[in-house]
Formats: sequence, structure tokens, C-alpha cells
Amino acid sequence: MTPARRSPLQLLAAALVLLWVSPALAQEPPTHAPSTSADSVEALAAFQSNIAAIHTRDRAAYLSAYLESPRLVRSGPDGPVTGYEDFARDAGISWPDTLVASHFRVAPLADGVAYGSYRYRVVQDGSWTRGVSERVLLQTDEGWKVAVTTAFPSPPSHPPPSFALVGGTLIDGTGRDPIPDAVVVLRDGEVACAGDRERCPLSDDTEPVDASGHWIIPGLVDAHVHFSQSGWADGRPDALDLRTDHPYPRTIARLRDAPEPFFQAYLCAGVTSVFDVGGFPWSWKLRERAWTDPAAPRVRAAGPLLSTRDHWLNLPGERQFLYMADRDAVRQGADYLLASGTDAVKIWYLRGGDEAEVHRQREYLTLAGRWSREAGVPLIVHATHLDGAKDAIRAGASLLVHSVEDQVVDDEFLRMARRSGTVYTPTLTVYEGYDELRLRQFDEDRTQVECVDPHTLELARSTRALPGGPGEDGRDALQRRATERAELLAENLRRVHAAGIPVAVGTDAGNPLTLHGPAIYREMEAMQEAGLEPMEVLVAATRGGARAMGVAEIAGTVEPAKAGDLVVLQRDPLEDVANVRSVRLVVRGGEIFTRDELTFGHEPR
Repeated sequence: MTPARRSPLQLLAAALVLLWVSPALAQEPPTHAPSTSADSVEALAAFQSNIAAIHTRDRAAYLSAYLESPRLVRSGPDGPVTGYEDFARDAGISWPDTLVASHFRVAPLADGVAYGSYRYRVVQDGSWTRGVSERVLLQTDEGWKVAVTTAFPSPPSHPPPSFALVGGTLIDGTGRDPIPDAVVVLRDGEVACAGDRERCPLSDDTEPVDASGHWIIPGLVDAHVHFSQSGWADGRPDALDLRTDHPYPRTIARLRDAPEPFFQAYLCAGVTSVFDVGGFPWSWKLRERAWTDPAAPRVRAAGPLLSTRDHWLNLPGERQFLYMADRDAVRQGADYLLASGTDAVKIWYLRGGDEAEVHRQREYLTLAGRWSREAGVPLIVHATHLDGAKDAIRAGASLLVHSVEDQVVDDEFLRMARRSGTVYTPTLTVYEGYDELRLRQFDEDRTQVECVDPHTLELARSTRALPGGPGEDGRDALQRRATERAELLAENLRRVHAAGIPVAVGTDAGNPLTLHGPAIYREMEAMQEAGLEPMEVLVAATRGGARAMGVAEIAGTVEPAKAGDLVVLQRDPLEDVANVRSVRLVVRGGEIFTRDELTFGHEPR
């Protein structure tokens, strides 16, 4: 008989914990007659109560599930260990943080003997392991007892087990109407089926996750981030120079060596793919580190930027800005990027100077665009002025990573962008962070602080204690400029969207107080405030972002053969895009995480 199944959502929704029973055991298989189906049901109930005791940290109940005998066997990669006394003495001393238990199976072996197994994912001290745990259960006068227990981690390359999100409302990222009472089957880390129950029946190896009353959307995509920037002033001393207390080389070394807190912050916010559009050369290595790791978002990276300005924000041994001083410098810079396997050639196109200088800058942009096009690598451009944005489109830019912000976009720009298929990333809210830094304030209300790592949050909160800042007149002037800028950016977004130009959500995360991960919420809300409908914002934050990154064939929508990157929400994002903040589950490469296990545990202030 097929054993009853416990929905992982019941386990995921609680603060689950596991007593790590590492070395467990093996025993000669019994040769008795097969057990009855009634035995299987009773053995399964005992098996599940054993796991339930782990979840509740009930040491007495946990120990009562085991055979109190010298013949109790525990086994794992280190081999078998026998005996109850040593096991009982150590049980309950250390409790890992999270256990996700699923795919319970029980098979009768003989009268009073049953074999059981389940799939697990356990989290402890920021690291996690997935694998298979087994039990051999014996029927005794005191009920069914575990006589053999094992735990074997799966290889990192092994895909997660098959799950199906069942009963939620599916918003698939294409812009099509939502599908109520939907089923999304995840197998081998990909979407195997997405649709109604008739279209997507469940197979015996698929564990159902009850998503009733929830909304299922694709994993969010932030198409404009910088891992070479910290989210505070220590990563942008050109904005506010704090290098005396926060030496720039040490900041960059920390960002290079320990990106994991930012990885976690993105997943906590429901962001499963990000495009690093400019930074130090080590940002390329993040692709390999993160792409196949379910505990990190997928990363594409542009590496160092070709720049029309000889910017000083570099280090003695490595550069993130490659100055286009002349034709040879442009050629050498482009060759370096292309030989390094960059995902894009990024131009920091800051026009300025006399007419001859502007002509020279345009020529170098055109050359870089031609060489990137010949190599089959996308060109992306930072161009915030209308004339510069037109230059970028003429040069072949596939992505503009900022709004036009000096004037209202004209019909010529709209025709050019629509004809070329250039993706427009409005990046509306990054200036709010700079304004907060200048005002010496940090608005926690716009930030999901539980998705911010402790170090970054401490720095952000310290903004209020920084010396300096504008006086009252300066504050009023800054606010006026911010209002005027926001109105212009919103108007240009409305015009671009109405013209049918593809739009992607990008935050410029890493800039001061535009924090990696939760910055996407404020950006999406600002796009809704500018006049886009919630569905249009969702499409821009999923399919649009995947297109901007060049990963639309695997991400951005919930469709068969796409990556199993999803978010389960508690509230309807089509009523208000702010409801995207109500993350319940995040699925990355078919691996299911609860919001609770992805948070950093801060309290708002």
C-alpha cells in the first residue's frame, strides 16, 4: 500500500529543528514472511512520530522511539556504531536549526519488521546538507521501535527530490491570466509541469506541498546589481569618504571573500537571479560559485566597466573602471573583457566636455559596441541623458541600466528603442538611498530588515550618527530635487512602457542604502506608483529581468523545462505589488526554503 504522506509545508511553516543523528547503522535483512499492511501503517505512524519529536526538540519523545538495546545500530558515511547508551547520552545536546523532512516511505520486510526512509534537508550554522535517512523498525511489546537508523548526505550535484506546489494561484510571469488551484511540479531542479490539476497529475515519487490560499510567482530577477559595492558608504567613498574608519581595500576584500550574506539576502527577498553589471574582476567568479548552488541566486556578471571617465575608485592591483583614453585603450579593454568570458560589455557613458570631446566619447562607445557585437556579447550602457541614451542604442545597446533623467524622452528615442529591442531598466529608487545618506537617515520602513545581514544593517543604522549633513535649507532643496527627479523618471517610464519597449526591474543594489536583496521591493512599488499595473510590474521583475540578463530560456517564467525558481506568497500581488513582500517559500533550483530559514532574525527599530 502507498504510505500516507506528510506535506512539507506543514513542516516548513514551523520553525523546524533536527537532532543530527550522524553515524547510524545497518543490519542483516530478516528472512521472515511479509508484514501486513496494518503493520505498515503502524510502523509509518511510529516513524513519523520519531521525526515529529525532532521538530519539537522533545528529547524524551525522541529517545522513546528507539530500541533500548546494545543492538541498536546507527550508520552513515563513517560506518556503523552500535549501542543505545552512548546514543542516549549525546542525544539532544546539539540541535541544528532546520529540518525539512519529506518523501516518507515504508515497506514491510517480515512480520513485525518494516523498512522506512525519508528525504531530508538540514540546516546548521549557516550551512545545509541534503540526503536520505533510513529506519528499520521492529514491533515490540511497547510498540514499534527504531532498531536501525542511517543518514547519508547526497552529493552536491544530485538534484533535489520531486515536489509539487498544489492548490495555489499561479501567476506565471508571462502576463497571462492567473491559474487558480494550480499545480507546479518540480523535478530534477526544473519545472516539469505547470497548470491546472488535470494537466499536471502527480506521480508516486512527487511530494505534494499544500499551497492553498497562496500565490505562486516566478523567482524575482534584479537586473542591475553590484557585488563590488556594499550597500553603504564604505563601498562608495566617492559618495561619502569614510576611508579613515572604513579602509576601502578591506571593504572590497570582505565583499570578494564573503558574498554569502548577500546571496542569502537575495533569496530571502525572493530574488533568484541577479545581473552584476559592473565591478572588480572577481565578480566573474561569483557566476561559477552561485549558478549551481541552491543557496545562492543565479549570477551573470559584466566585470570591469569601460568608462569615458578615468574614475579613481580602483585598487592598486585591480581595476573596476577601464578608462577609454584612446582607441588602443578601448580595443585593449574590450579584448580583456571578451577574453575573460564576460557576460556583457558594460560602458559607463558619462558624456561631457567640448564638442570634440563628446565626439571622441561617442566614437569609443561605437567601437566597443561593434567589437562586442562581433564577439556575440551583449552591450549594456549606463547613459542617463537623452542624447547619450540615443548614442547607446545606435551603438547596439541591448540594455540601458538607468532611466533617461535629464528630460522627457522624445518620439525619436521611443522609435529607436522599440525598433532595436533595447531593454529599459528604470532604476527609480537608487537616488533615495543617496538622499538618505546625505540627510544622515536610514528609512527602515522601506527595507525588509530581516533580509539584511547583520553587518550591513549595523552600518546602515550607523548612518544616523554620521557627522555633517545639510541644514534645514539644504534639506528642503534636496527634497525639491528628489521630487522633481522622481516625477521625471516616472513620466519616462510611463512613456517607455506605453511605447511597447521591454522593461526590466533593476535596483542598482550595492549603492549606499540600496541594499542587496530587499531593495527590489521598493523598486517594484515605485514602478507601480509611476502608473504600471501590478501584473506589468511582476512581468518586468521576472520575464523582463530574465531577458535583460540573457537567461530568458531558463528563468523568468513558470513553464515546463524552465528552472525551478519560484516564490510562494501569502498575499495577492495583483491587488498590490507590495504584497510581494509576503514571502512564505522560496524555491531555487527545485530546493524549497522557508522565509524563516532565510531571514537574519533582526527586529525593526
